[in-house]
Amino acid sequence: VQLQASGGGLVQIGGSLRLSCTASELIFTQYVMAWFRQAPGKEREFVAAINRSGVRKNYADSVAGRFIISRDNAKTTVYLQMNSLEPEDTAVYYCAANRGSNFYNRGSYDYWGQGTQVTVSS
Repeated sequence: VQLQASGGGLVQIGGSLRLSCTASELIFTQYVMAWFRQAPGKEREFVAAINRSGVRKNYADSVAGRFIISRDNAKTTVYLQMNSLEPEDTAVYYCAANRGSNFYNRGSYDYWGQGTQVTVSS
């Protein structure tokens, strides 16, 4: 199983980025997909998750209203549209796949991508 994340980069405050994560060697529609992030010196934290059909979405309070998670099951890809970026959003962003139903617990996720760096400059 491979989760390949891309789309990170350097952006100014208030800017936008779109992350993508393409999955291979798994039945994509059997998995809840999520994004987590980890800033230097901090634990990896939940950002957003989307259920198998794409109907149900959950967000961390810190990103709600600014970030949008979506998925394209035909392309086995999950996206994270990040708007109104703030310096506090600077982190390595990881996509993850979960066959269960617990969106928030990182221990529930079966597979992880390699991470993509997002840096928001002030």
